[in-house]
Amino acid sequence: MPSKTKWRLKGKKALITGATKGIGRAIADEFLDLGADIFIVSRSKEDLEAYKNEKQERGKGNQIEYFAGDISRENTRHKLLREVNKNWDNLDILVNNAGMNIRKKFQEYTSQEYDDIVKTNIRSALHLCQIFSSMMKGKKDASIVNVSSVAGMVYVKTGVVYAMSKAAMNQMTKNLAVELAPHNIRVNAVAPWYTNTPMVKSLMEDDKYKSEVLERTPLNRIAEPSEVANTAAFLSMPAASFITGQIIAVDGGFTIYGF
Repeated sequence: MPSKTKWRLKGKKALITGATKGIGRAIADEFLDLGADIFIVSRSKEDLEAYKNEKQERGKGNQIEYFAGDISRENTRHKLLREVNKNWDNLDILVNNAGMNIRKKFQEYTSQEYDDIVKTNIRSALHLCQIFSSMMKGKKDASIVNVSSVAGMVYVKTGVVYAMSKAAMNQMTKNLAVELAPHNIRVNAVAPWYTNTPMVKSLMEDDKYKSEVLERTPLNRIAEPSEVANTAAFLSMPAASFITGQIIAVDGGFTIYGF
């Protein structure tokens, strides 16, 4: 395969959840820049339409389709499958990025809050893998990328339920990598540390907490969404064709920093 082809996503079809803000938007941007056609998912139809219009005004010739809905709901995920099938007869890449968190002490979680986090962060991701993997089977180099978190690897102050859901995602990634390998579907995860998104901005306004975060981060800064997106894109490229079952921390060295 020519070198340039290995580092492109030209002609690839990618489905990305949670794609209009933060890391998800950065992934959609990166995939478009690398030549992929994208199918973006968000709860807000207005945000989706605005994203598509913005990219088309800038001359992006790629195909951009979208679906508005809450993918934490099973019936919505089935509707999404039908919509994707209407537009595409196959799928190369699935990016499970949609997620949520409620930050509080473990004694304070209600059963409803627990259910909301788990069904959004892990149950929906597993189900999307189940229903979309059939569209990916038979492709030469299909890829699933799960957006996890370092919270699933080590203790961070994000709340126990979020951390549990991301730890489950990491193990799901490893198991599916083995189960889907015979179908040439690779499965990997990116695990960001604090990233410069609207969700994190308010936390970083606390100077004391920000100082603690930077002290534990060898590169002494938080990530940009594009840096996480770059890793997700790489894992979806032909250049990464022998990488599967990996959880790659995009964390500036946080998870390997000892005393």
